[in-house]
Amino acid sequence: MIKHALNVTRDGDFAQWYQTVITEADMAEESGVRGCMVIRPWGYGIWERIQRLLDDRIKATGHENCYFPIFIPLSYFEKEAEHVDGFAKEMAVVTHHRLIQKDGRLVPDPAAKLEEPLVVRPTSETVIGAAFSRWVQSWRDLPVLINQWANVVRWEMRTRMFLRTAEFLWQEGHTAHATVEEARDETLKMLEVYRSFAEDCVAMPVIAGEKPENERFPGAVETWSIEAMMQDGKALQAGTSHFLGTTFSSAQDIKFQNASGEQELAQTTSWGMSTRMIGGLIMTHGDDDGLRVPPRVAPWQVVIVPMLRDNDDDAALIDYCKSIQQELAQLSAFGEPVRALLDLKSVKAVTKRWGWIKKGAPIVVEVGGRDMAGGNVSVIRRDRLYREDGKLDSAIVARGDFVETATATLKGIQDALFEQAKARTEANITRDVTDFAGLEAFFEKGGKTPGWVEVNWSKPTGAELDKVVERLKALKLTFRNVPIGAAPAEGSCIFTGAPAVERILVAKSY
Repeated sequence: MIKHALNVTRDGDFAQWYQTVITEADMAEESGVRGCMVIRPWGYGIWERIQRLLDDRIKATGHENCYFPIFIPLSYFEKEAEHVDGFAKEMAVVTHHRLIQKDGRLVPDPAAKLEEPLVVRPTSETVIGAAFSRWVQSWRDLPVLINQWANVVRWEMRTRMFLRTAEFLWQEGHTAHATVEEARDETLKMLEVYRSFAEDCVAMPVIAGEKPENERFPGAVETWSIEAMMQDGKALQAGTSHFLGTTFSSAQDIKFQNASGEQELAQTTSWGMSTRMIGGLIMTHGDDDGLRVPPRVAPWQVVIVPMLRDNDDDAALIDYCKSIQQELAQLSAFGEPVRALLDLKSVKAVTKRWGWIKKGAPIVVEVGGRDMAGGNVSVIRRDRLYREDGKLDSAIVARGDFVETATATLKGIQDALFEQAKARTEANITRDVTDFAGLEAFFEKGGKTPGWVEVNWSKPTGAELDKVVERLKALKLTFRNVPIGAAPAEGSCIFTGAPAVERILVAKSY
């Protein structure tokens, strides 16, 4: 029987397991403000890696970074009715600019009421659209390709760290184009950037596809997403890309003179990925001993733990470990120097070992006096923690061999985490449900969330779609997306009975 590091298991209570991983891995903690979190160094270090790698990909597609204010005039939102309606319940609003003392308490000064309320940024289409209307005059000014890294605020009622918080961090790209074709190409290009980033860097398999009408971003003509399956079978929307058409250019007056001298509305897009990706990483790769971080996004890929004894031999052992750290830093993994940390904290070695295991460092290297004398190290790979007999898999390896193979080992861990998650995803998508009764039965079995179902549907709209959504809502199900490359639809829609036109994924979700 394996005694795991966490006091709760995924099978026992997945929701509590998730919170426990965040706590035990020192990822984040409550802040004192409902729905807001303090992201601790290990959690923020993962976000910095995500930022670095995704930012490189965004810039490689021709986009430039900029920054827009966190406060947006309410009048900007009022210009686009569908958009403001979609976010109205989540908006935080600033109405005063000064506090005064009254009866021993600080209260807003009635004399300092703003002439126009300011919305704390929930997303930036409106304020960026206003800027585009100033920047774009001629077809020669197009395309405009920008991105910003920022925080946003959406006043969520039910919050969960990294997955759904009142304040979160993200990047949001915004572009303007001369033609529908260019804007649609941009939308799909960035969807592919997200798909490849999730799979190549976070080792998270995803399914890219178009959202149905009821799941579109407010004001969008089309919304596309990448959907990832968590270990409990639920779906996580991990990134979205929106073709906005002229919705916002019409509201914000983003016009340009085309090559023929005529005035046209620009075609716009927006797309974003957030700290929700960290929540997805936890639920995709974590196990009953804590987090497992793919090497490409791990703040430290190798952690060296000297087994210090508080005696005269410690100095030599530390020097031995420092030399290993320096050798690793000369290596390149995934096109970057290997990130190796020497942990010299005054804590027992066994405590440090399990601390780093719970944090999910890809490789933990322990070095004691006997290892040093023999020119060896003890290596723990986080992707395979135990031997078949249930004991910790700590392999004694010659120091030179470890350093020589470290890059290959990191690549092996990255690949193994992806393959494990990929196999789990593929094994838990069911494609043989042919009627609504079958859908109900599938999600009722065993009381657990068993995975996703891909079914025929006729792409209903309006009131007919609303009826379908209500039926799904009663089962706590949602449409995820219509997968790119799905098999052709044959037969009838399981919701309407009409001839099916495409295949769509249905799941419980976060």
